[in-house]
Amino acid sequence: MGYKHSHDEILTAAVDEAFAGGLSALTFARVARRAGTSDRIVVYYFPSKDELIAAVLAALGVRLQAALAAVFDEPVGSHLELVRRTWPVVARPEHDAVFAVYFEAMGLAASGREPYRTMAPAMVDAWVSWMAGFVSGSPEQRRADAEAALAVIDGLLLLRAMAGADAADRAAGRLDVAAEARHRR
Repeated sequence: MGYKHSHDEILTAAVDEAFAGGLSALTFARVARRAGTSDRIVVYYFPSKDELIAAVLAALGVRLQAALAAVFDEPVGSHLELVRRTWPVVARPEHDAVFAVYFEAMGLAASGREPYRTMAPAMVDAWVSWMAGFVSGSPEQRRADAEAALAVIDGLLLLRAMAGADAADRAAGRLDVAAEARHRR
């Protein structure tokens, strides 16, 4: 059969395809075409579309966590400080495609579509748990601060996607989190 693509190459093609056409249009055929291989190779690594979608969403999470690692060097004392550190990173244009895919997944989950309806709570819980590790306080306080930070960040990012970067930065400014965002761009 010739050269077999690796799992990582197929996943990269799937992520690129999700960026190009969204999760709703993600198919084995499109991923195969983008990777320059056959549908069978894609199915070999990702036996179901649900597994392919889960892998794409996990890969996007890994990318964001790597981008955020530099600003999470020590625990913070509150959800607003967590937002202040996170916003300058996630508000960069290079992350817009990641959040477009993320919000598509959340929208599909909210409308009850599978596999998103099942995956979304686990994705949110994973992000809250990860972020809680960067907040000081009791376990309950850390989780509550991480949930509050995620709510604010997602709201700002949704505003950014729908109304533009300036609107999101104005809103972040009212929350006193945008100054560092402008400084880091």
